[in-house]
Amino acid sequence: MRLVVDLNRCQGFAQCAFLAPDVFTLHGEEALLYTSRFDEALRDQVEQAVAACPVQAILADFSSEPTKGVEGRGG
Repeated sequence: MRLVVDLNRCQGFAQCAFLAPDVFTLHGEEALLYTSRFDEALRDQVEQAVAACPVQAILADFSSEPTKGVEGRGG
């Protein structure tokens, strides 16, 4: 399971840090720190945090598939 947070979109409302404190932390007033990979035991908390983000800055991938690399084109 993986997370991606669009830090340009994040406004520091910290709903994610409140709902999933083992995954998200607010450092200072605006800087969000997060763990990009998390354990299945935290899935409910992460789902709530994703849903609660008012600017929809968090994407969670709950699949067990490995991330596939992007292949470049020869030219």
